[in-house]
Amino acid sequence: MWPTLLLIIAANGAPVLAGRLLRGHWWAPVDLGLRLPDGRRLFGPSKTWRGVVAALLVCTALAPLLGLSPWIGLAAGALAMAGDLLSSFVKRRLGLAPSSRLRALDTLPESLVPGLGLMLPLGLDATDLLLLVILFTLFHWLASPLLHRLRIRRQPW
Repeated sequence: MWPTLLLIIAANGAPVLAGRLLRGHWWAPVDLGLRLPDGRRLFGPSKTWRGVVAALLVCTALAPLLGLSPWIGLAAGALAMAGDLLSSFVKRRLGLAPSSRLRALDTLPESLVPGLGLMLPLGLDATDLLLLVILFTLFHWLASPLLHRLRIRRQPW
């Protein structure tokens, strides 16, 4: 369960770090500006291809260091980003602004989607999954304000 948690944390942090390191370079929103019939963006401007690619690359490179296949790392990164995009999609449908805060929705999909997707290949059980979600949520709640103070994150959440 611990390697999975580290991969999810890495997937969550990679887009933030890539954004800070690359500034405006290679920035393109995943939704390409698409608006749904409700007039709102599909995901919003803060979900970029740069961030998705960063999460995939970091998780793929990190997995062997954790004793896992690079394919597991790639899957973890992809599933974490899918959870993040799901969260953004739901927030847009609720009329919330990009990067707005909604505690459970900020962390649950990003940890639950990869946790569920990796249960079988990594032999995780329901207890592992619950612990994964709880630990990721606690990490996110504690690390985000610190990263904001260090000027790595724009918002403290």
